[in-house]
Amino acid sequence: VIFMCRSSFVVLLLLLSSRSCDGLQFNDIDEEVELVAQSSRYGSLWPLPQKVQLSDVSFKLTTSSFRIVDAKESSAGPSCKHLTFLNFSCHCVIFSTSTFVLWATSFEGNECDAFRDQPTRDKQHSPSLSVPPFAVLKAPKVWGALHGLETFSQLVYKDEFGTKNINQTTISDFPRFAHRGILLDSSRHFLPIKVILANLETMAMNKFNVFHWHIVDDQSFPYLSRTFPQLSQKGAYHPYTHVYTPADVKMVIEFARLRGIRVVPEYDTPGHTQSWGKGQADLLTPCYAGSKPSGAFGPVNPILNTTYDFMTQFFKEISTVFPDAYIHLGGDEVDFTCWKSNPDIQKFMEQQGFGQDYSKLESFYIQKLLNIVSTTNKGYMIWQEVFDNGVKLKPDTVVHVWIGGATDEEMHKVTGAGYTTILSAPWYLDYISYGQDWQKYYKVEPLSFNGTEEQKKLVIGGEACLWGEYVDATNLTPRLWPRASAVAERLWSAKDVTDISDAFNRLSAHRCRMVERDIPAEPLFSSYCPHEYKGV
Repeated sequence: VIFMCRSSFVVLLLLLSSRSCDGLQFNDIDEEVELVAQSSRYGSLWPLPQKVQLSDVSFKLTTSSFRIVDAKESSAGPSCKHLTFLNFSCHCVIFSTSTFVLWATSFEGNECDAFRDQPTRDKQHSPSLSVPPFAVLKAPKVWGALHGLETFSQLVYKDEFGTKNINQTTISDFPRFAHRGILLDSSRHFLPIKVILANLETMAMNKFNVFHWHIVDDQSFPYLSRTFPQLSQKGAYHPYTHVYTPADVKMVIEFARLRGIRVVPEYDTPGHTQSWGKGQADLLTPCYAGSKPSGAFGPVNPILNTTYDFMTQFFKEISTVFPDAYIHLGGDEVDFTCWKSNPDIQKFMEQQGFGQDYSKLESFYIQKLLNIVSTTNKGYMIWQEVFDNGVKLKPDTVVHVWIGGATDEEMHKVTGAGYTTILSAPWYLDYISYGQDWQKYYKVEPLSFNGTEEQKKLVIGGEACLWGEYVDATNLTPRLWPRASAVAERLWSAKDVTDISDAFNRLSAHRCRMVERDIPAEPLFSSYCPHEYKGV
């Protein structure tokens, strides 16, 4: 397997024994898999690489013939051996312990040292893979090596005797979009750490690279803040069993990092903050019924100095806990009803000359918050309403388009204003329907809006969102996979990869691979897998 690329920092030599296929085609991956779906000429590759050349010639992988050794072109030390653990020991699909002979991986220059750093928003992974009598994997970045190893694992198949083989293959690959994300919501229902980690593992299998952690919301505040511990003590569903401790958060970040996945936390304000108010006095706006307080509370109170003192301290902490360059600040779905009922808010509106336009009050708050976050040297992502309301944004702001109906128009406006954009509107996976709804996600073209080439270059990718009102640890994973896999291929593969029939065949096999790796991905249609999910 040779992954050819423009510049290389990783070279893996896999010493293989070869034999003629004798009529065995690469797409005859497994007779049982054929019963699940028709064979694709690309086997079970998912997402489909940019360029693939497959041959009938196969190579046997055995304990005596399989080796992974350093290439002469590589010069870095052994610290990148961790790659073997990630893609082989963890996945357990290619080589069991009994057949694992040798693994030695090294990188050119300082790229192996980069494996200790956080992944960044960079799509120039460009892994290339090739299998003649030996296999070579090359990539300009360590994260590309991870993706290349995943591709290699997808090329291995069993013959009729149960022997693992790989066909002569040449692949040149790179992601179409730099931002390929999954949003999970841990507020509506608490998600145990093991569920989050399992889905990070599955994200890596599908070459997603951003975990958008919608960690808190109205319903609960499970993030245990060191600066304001009362937020989770009073705002979480349970102050001890349903919280993410600093150690938990660190574990998620590190687990994701080793798989090339960024963790972007979201702390959505001024709306979606009911749980915040339980642990922070005077943060939320008191609502009124006539001339008296009703006892209810609305969004964050934007007219108090104490609000901004709190936000300054809180986001200073967040900026040190989460190492990614960006924080998602939300800013969506602000209900103005409570603000309109409050006499102090009304007076402030008059003083500021806002009239009855409460979107100006929201913008007033958001602008102050953005200034606060800017002092932490973090960039920020915001939901599209912040842009729509005319808030002054930094040039590097990422606008997240999520409202359906006029998506193309919104994409045209945001990119026309010069802002980097990510798309989620067509990929809300919490909406479910009978049948193969993965197809509608697959058919989305992120750049279908009317705009110039310069505008379309501002679209850096998208996210599949799984909101948590009806999702917890019992059903999150099967609801997410393989439906999110459709989004993964749309964001990775070439624009012209649109054959639904071929996608179904490959995705059916890929789904069975996830099941074999102990991921309870739901079926696409009537079928069976060679290794059914055992519920471990």
